[in-house]
Formats: sequence, structure tokens, C-alpha cells
Amino acid sequence: MAGAGPEAVVVGAGPNGLAAAITLGRAGRAVLVLERADTIGGGARTAELTLPGFRHDVCAAVHPLAAGSPFFRALALDAHGLDLVHPPSPLAHPLDDGTAVLLERSVGATATGLGPDARAYRTLMEPLVDAATPLIDALLGPPRHPIALARFGLSALRSAAGLARARFEGPRARALFAGLAAHSMLPLEQSPSEAFGLVLALLGHACGWPVARGGSQQIADAMASLLRGLGGEIVTGRPVASLEELPPARCVLLDVTPRQLLALAGRRLPESYRRRLARYRYGPGSCKVDWALDGPIPWRADACRRAATVHGGGTREEIAAAEAAATRGDHPERPFVLLAQPSLFDPTRAPAGKHTVWGYCHVPNGSAVDMAERIERQVERFAPGFRDRILARHVMTATDLERYNPNYVGGDINGGLQDLWQLFARPVARLVPYATPVRGLYLCSASTPPGGGVHGMCGARAARAALAAGD
Repeated sequence: MAGAGPEAVVVGAGPNGLAAAITLGRAGRAVLVLERADTIGGGARTAELTLPGFRHDVCAAVHPLAAGSPFFRALALDAHGLDLVHPPSPLAHPLDDGTAVLLERSVGATATGLGPDARAYRTLMEPLVDAATPLIDALLGPPRHPIALARFGLSALRSAAGLARARFEGPRARALFAGLAAHSMLPLEQSPSEAFGLVLALLGHACGWPVARGGSQQIADAMASLLRGLGGEIVTGRPVASLEELPPARCVLLDVTPRQLLALAGRRLPESYRRRLARYRYGPGSCKVDWALDGPIPWRADACRRAATVHGGGTREEIAAAEAAATRGDHPERPFVLLAQPSLFDPTRAPAGKHTVWGYCHVPNGSAVDMAERIERQVERFAPGFRDRILARHVMTATDLERYNPNYVGGDINGGLQDLWQLFARPVARLVPYATPVRGLYLCSASTPPGGGVHGMCGARAARAALAAGD
């Protein structure tokens, strides 16, 4: 970009910011990306958080949405060093009887482990998997597949608890689906928690739940490599406090949440739009623990060694109680633990014979409570002897997560509550949700559709909106 200013400026080098920059770069625009941190990646970073040689994913660790993303499918990031590693099973859910429920790539194989609910599970999932590609494209991108989307649409109006009661009679299927739906960070009695569970199950069957070889940082690094090949420039260690600090450009895209947009744009935004942004709601926070282990987790259920992702929460009732507690401002004694054990399938993560493990639970927004003891009790419950293998741990409370990444307001890793209203009116109800009332100024973060996750679709869709407007 020597000798000429940028045509587009992107603030934030997380997956969405990089996706926006790539989309603009592929359209021939000269793009400058500014990142406040010293490394790119946002929610896709990897670092030695515990001991030398132990590489931990600081935020996102398992990537079903990256595997299913229409945007990523079109990029061929493997040519830039990205290798997604697929465990034999996408997900394991251990139970107190010493067994585990597995979400398998095959609907039939999953159903086999669900006892009396085998037929009900096949009836629910097989039509969705048969239409997987157009359905995933419709859910993550602009709605171009109305027939496929219609098969799914009513799910957004129901709760996970309602589906479990209506569809399943046994505890195994109910527990499996509750764990999937709890990724929504909503009470399981609230809509659209069912939709989140169905999407994640669909992705497991159609795309898998892979990890990135070498760590999630490889996703961001591959995207950066592609962007630089298009002539884009990335500057790290460059915080932006105001739009006035940016160089002149045809368009500016902000990978930030509404709270930061208000701070950056100030009085340039109309008062009515500022009021609407100020009403944007953030969801529960997370408390995350990374462990360096001197061996693999000693799961009581051998099936847990088949998956990189393990849901430690027990029954549907227990998971529902934990998620409801976090939403109403309490810290659950028996939290629902989302755990990743990538080094079982990616030996680059730790020294020979050692392992890295990542786990978190949901807590009230803005919590400073260290949940490590409660999280470890839940893991020990299904893997006696787990604590004996801990060499070191690193804890990030919800407030720590916000300090690490200001987009995680109060520790909310989804960029804002994703209830039925904010799933669609994100960040406000607007025909083009990425566009602000200021010409050439766009929002491209997880606070826009389709919401949280490492999929790049928020950034890609925001950049397409800017291009369509001629900005």
C-alpha cells in the first residue's frame, strides 16, 4: 500500500475483521487492518498460558462453525497452512453410570447409543442432514434457500426443554441435546435454545467438530496470509480510541460490539441510533481454565477419548439448572462444563506424553469469581484422578476475559445475548444490520448476524454490504 492510502479500513483482526478485509481485498480494494493487541486473532489465538511447550487456545478451541462456514469453504485456507483435524467423534457426553453418549458423524451411529430414542433422533435429524449444505448456507448466510430454511424455521420459536420433552423419553438423548443447546448461553426453557442445539448437532453430522492443528491461531494466521497475498496490510499494537484517528477511506468496518461503537463514533451517530445501541443486551459471561497435564484425562468412559469436545454436565435437569443459575445472576455449584482436549488428536500442542486441556462454564455477566475448583470437581466426577495429572493451570474469570478482549463485554464471548429478538435484530432492527446511519461506516463483529462463533460470516456479509452500497 506504499504511496497510497487505504480504500477501506478495518478495526480489529479477529476472524470477522479478517473476513471483512479479505472480502474487500478480493474485490480489488486496498485494505488496512488495525489491531490493538500485539497479535492478530481475536477469539482465535493460541499461547503458552501455563508452561513452556504447552500451547493453549486462549478462546475458541473447537470449530464446527469454521468447518461449515460457506465463507471459509470458498477460501481454501489449507493452501495457507490451515489443517483442521477431525477426531473420530465430534462430541462425548459422560454420565454418572460410567458410560458416555456420543455425537457421531453418522446419524444412525448416534441414534444407536440413545436407547429408546433412536428412532426419534433419526426422524429429527435425518431430514436436516439430507439438506445440510443449503441449510447451513441459509442459516449462516443470506437466506437464499427458503425451502431448506423452512424445514428448520419453527425451531427458532421453541426451547430446548420443550423439544427434549416432546421428542425424547430417555435420559441419554435428553442429556445430549441439553448440552448442545447450552452453547446458546440461554436458559434451556427459553427460545431459541432448541435452534442452537439442532445447528450444532447438524454441524457434527455434516461437517464435524474439528480442531486446528497447532492451535486456533492457525485460522487467523492462514486468513492473514491470504489477505497479505491480496495486498492487504495488517498493523498490530495499534489501538483506536476514536474514528478521528483513522486515515481517510471510502469505508470503515469495525469488528467491535455496540458499546465500543458508541465510544468510537461518538456524536457522529444520530441520537436515535445511539439510544438503540445503548439498549443492546449482553449475555452471561464465562470462566475459563486451561490445564497442563502429565497425561491424558483418565475418563471413566473410554468413549470420551474419541472426541476433542466433552460436555461435563450430567443430566438434562442438571444442565438446565446450571444455565438458569448463570442467567439469574448466581454461580452454579455444579456448572455445565464445556471441555476441549485437542492434544489427544494434535500432538503439536504439548511435549511428548503431556497434554493441554481447556474448559469453561457460564457465569453471570461481569463476574470476577474464580470457578476453577467447581469446574475441576465436575471433571473429576467423570474422570477420577484428573486432579492428580495437573501440572499447572491458568484461570480467566469473566472480567479477565473482557480485559483480554474488550469485545467480550462482561465475559460474554458471543458478542451479545442471542435470544429470539437479538438473534435477528442484531445489533438493532435495521434492513442492513451491518450499516450504520453514517455513510461508509459498518459494524462487522459477532454483534451482527449470524452472531458468535469462528465462521467469518459477520465480516464477510458486512463487507458485501459495503461493496453493494458502493462504499
